[in-house]
Amino acid sequence: MDIVAAVEGSTAAIGYGLAAIGPGIGVGLVFAAYIQSTARQPESSRMTLPYVWIGFAVIEALALLGIAFGFIWQGNL
Repeated sequence: MDIVAAVEGSTAAIGYGLAAIGPGIGVGLVFAAYIQSTARQPESSRMTLPYVWIGFAVIEALALLGIAFGFIWQGNL
């Protein structure tokens, strides 16, 4: 039984790791697009920066949901 408990804990950690990959890639793409748009048209940087932060917040909310669901499904919350 101890082995089963150890495996369940490991799968929760692997699950959150996989859930964090998507938001990590998403944040990288959002900031890469902002850097490219600012390099092409520097005068638009002030107009696009609020949208970058909104996108960042929405993407990070997905990562927080992933960890919350991991704790809920594991039964720790």
